[in-house]
Formats: sequence, C-alpha cells, structure tokens
Amino acid sequence: MLYGAMKVSVGVPLKVAFRPWVEGLENVPADGPAILASNHLSFSDSFFLPAVLDRKVTFIAKAEYFTTPGLKGRMTAAFFKGVGQLPVDRSGARGAGEAAIRSGVEVLERGELFGIYPEGTRSPDGRLYRGKPGGLARVALATGAPVIPVAMIDTEKIQPPGKVMPKLMRPGIRIGEPLDFSRYQGMEHDRFVLRAVTDEVMYEIMKLSGQEYVDIYASAAKRQIAEALKAEKLAEKQAQKALEKERSGTK
Repeated sequence: MLYGAMKVSVGVPLKVAFRPWVEGLENVPADGPAILASNHLSFSDSFFLPAVLDRKVTFIAKAEYFTTPGLKGRMTAAFFKGVGQLPVDRSGARGAGEAAIRSGVEVLERGELFGIYPEGTRSPDGRLYRGKPGGLARVALATGAPVIPVAMIDTEKIQPPGKVMPKLMRPGIRIGEPLDFSRYQGMEHDRFVLRAVTDEVMYEIMKLSGQEYVDIYASAAKRQIAEALKAEKLAEKQAQKALEKERSGTK
C-alpha cells in the first residue's frame, strides 16, 4: 500500500515534470522474477526507473537512510521504504555483500523485480565503470532469474553535485533484452564465472547507454579523484605560501 501511495505521490509528478522517455519497456516481464541491472549516474535513478514500470521494483539502500534518529530520520526511513528500498548495513564490506545477496534472493523468490547497480556506487564522471561480480552474478546464478540490462540516460545532468534545484529536462531509460545465465547454474562460487557474467551484463549496459567504459571500479576512481583534488589544493596552498614569503622578503 505504501509503495502504491509513493508511486502516485512521487512517480506521477516525476513523469509529469520530467517526461522521461523509455525504450524497451516490453522487455520487462509482466510477472515472475527478474533482475534489473542498471548503470548508476544519479541519486534519482532509483526513482525514475520505478516511475515508468507497472511492477514494483526493489533496490538496496545503505542502512543509514533507515536508522537516522529524529523526525527527519523517521521521514527519510518511511520514504525509502515507500519507494521499495531495502536497508543494508555497509559497515563491513563482506557482511554488506552477503546481506545484499540474501535480500536480492528473497525478493526474487517472491516472484518480484530486484534492482541492482553492478558498479556498486554512482559514476563520478558519467562514464561506465567495471561491475562488481559479488552481488549481481551471485544473485542471478543462485536464483536463475533473467538479468535485464538497463541504461539510465542523462539523469546526472538533472541535479549535478552542488546544485540544490533540479534542472527540468528529459532523462531517458533504455531497457535491453533479458540475459539468460542458466548455463552457469550451480557455479555461483566460481570467481571466473562471476566475472564473466558481470562483464557480459556490463557490455550490454555499455551498448545501451553509449557510455565510455573504464576498466576499474567506480569506488577506486572516486578515491583517485579525491586524492587528485587534495593534491591540487595542497599545491595551491604551498604556492600561496611561497608567494606570500616572496612578497614579505621584498619589503
């Protein structure tokens, strides 16, 4: 009931205001379990995709969204539950991965749609990064559910980092044909199989999105960007100090 209410109160205004275009909607089955594996450009991805689907889709969200104290915390938790998000504790990498897998399997065993971002985090620069094999592939092989590649288009341009007000523009969603990995059934603990499954899905997402592919993890790219910015600020600070020292020496 809460999901239905959120679908109306959030999904309908999103569709009216932003008018997202969709291709391949027929590739999402009318019933039965399926995994929607999408690129991840924006916080809004988890809202635009469910808004255009007739069926409920469940994503995973970090547990902090559900445990923050106070009125704002309770409202945030109610919102994320309402839009079909499941809390996962990310305090320990291995524990978080296992929790995500269990959650995904439970959703699919109920015959529902499970949404997952194989990159593990949002792209820092709009490019497509290497998929993490631990979640998507293991859930797919453990359940036998088809994997449907999804490409979100231009959602990162709606509300770039640092911008409070979103830009009214039309994002897009391309949904590819289901991928069948039944040939690997029972091999969910083979790391080479997990890598092969993940790479195949990422290749299909790349074709749908038209993004440049980068063969490193998005989390590693974010660290590199943060370190580069830190080094740049340090260099600017040192240059400023040198300039001030030079000026004081000429007086």
